[in-house]
Amino acid sequence: MGLESCDSADNINNPLLLNQIQSHPIKRTGTVWTAVAHIVTGVIGSGVLSLPWSIAQLGWIVGPFSILLIASSTLYSAFLLCNTYRSPNPEYGPHRSASYLDVVNFNLGVGNGRLCGLLVNICIYGFGIAFVITTSISLRAIQNSFSRHNKENETVSEFADAYYMLIFGIVQIVLSQIPNLHNINWLSVVAAITSFAYCFIGMGLSIMQIMENGYAKGSIDGISTSSGTQKLWLVSQALGDVSFSYPFSTIMMEIQDTLKTPPPENQTMKKASVISVSITTFFYLCCGCAGYAAFGDNTPGNLLTGFGSSKYYWLVDFTHVCIVVHLVGSYQVYSQPLFGNAENWFRLNYSDSEFVNHTYTLKLPLLPAFELSFLRLSLRTAYVVSTVVIAMIFPYFNQILGVLGSISFWPLTIYFPVEIYLSRSNTDPWTAKWIMLQTFNIVGFVFGLFTLVGCIRGIVTEKIG
Repeated sequence: MGLESCDSADNINNPLLLNQIQSHPIKRTGTVWTAVAHIVTGVIGSGVLSLPWSIAQLGWIVGPFSILLIASSTLYSAFLLCNTYRSPNPEYGPHRSASYLDVVNFNLGVGNGRLCGLLVNICIYGFGIAFVITTSISLRAIQNSFSRHNKENETVSEFADAYYMLIFGIVQIVLSQIPNLHNINWLSVVAAITSFAYCFIGMGLSIMQIMENGYAKGSIDGISTSSGTQKLWLVSQALGDVSFSYPFSTIMMEIQDTLKTPPPENQTMKKASVISVSITTFFYLCCGCAGYAAFGDNTPGNLLTGFGSSKYYWLVDFTHVCIVVHLVGSYQVYSQPLFGNAENWFRLNYSDSEFVNHTYTLKLPLLPAFELSFLRLSLRTAYVVSTVVIAMIFPYFNQILGVLGSISFWPLTIYFPVEIYLSRSNTDPWTAKWIMLQTFNIVGFVFGLFTLVGCIRGIVTEKIG
């Protein structure tokens, strides 16, 4: 075993290239299918488990329609963003926007870039918290199932969730030392495969439950409540959960930056976006509708918790294992861009610091050499620890998903893509295209505000209760 020093990162003074600082050149080898794997890994995740509950609140008409509407909005936004990856720049030459923050900063200025950076980082950080919570739910379900079918005491310690969160955190601390998104194609592929597995199993279990019931449960109006006000807040939380299940804007530019050419990156990314959104919409509709039809008014917030006493408990346990594996990958797909942004900022502002810029080659017996950076080790470890701690404090699955979806949906999926398109296309005000895009913008804002208020209220209610 040995530790060898490597050259420090170059000092880059152009702020537009903040997200492109690298200690060595990047070889872009991504294809449409690796992009699909990254997107599916990032999109199909904990959100799909809450969709039956969302449809239960919205009913048979509004529920599926809301999924289709948000899917269409996400795909349209992706098309707007795809064309902004490469931009002409008279001062520095052709510019690659290697992150969402970079594309906003380049096209809309530093002020919007700072706002975007704040929102992107909040959402990515929130996704990490949601993944920690969902993983603990699945691990606890596996333990409960094991205890139940081995006739052991099912009483779970109040600290059990915290214990599972700590295990997940330790795994993520290790995986977070992987340098960047370019190095985790294998992890995304594995995570995407497991996501398909638990979606299929969830649908299958729901269909078997429907057959066992002898009919499909549910109604057009959804679950009835004691008052119209209570129904309104539950609908807002449900819409927030649906919006959480789709947007991948925060990681889209990083994924596009992994693609090889030819063909042009925007063409590949558009194709990958269509394939990914189509796949996820199919699974979301199937899982959401089948889950609601299976449980009706008793639809749980997390679909798989409804099958805890199923005779197919071994299949349910396997599904939870698939979820855990998938969330391990999802955590990295979302967190790696944030890691890169933070580390690039340190390299830019502390270019002479050995702690920040130097990397060391760690050689272990029977293993390939591994690059170790003290900045990476300390910063990423602190990040993972903080997400685990916050998840322990606020372990509210549906409400957390709703808040994250509400925060990210309008600004990151609608507002910035629309403003960037208008800026680059020089669209005249009050033309038909301008009015259509601004209407899209305003409706998205109202939708996001409505869901955010409802979901925050849900967290406050749960905390007080």
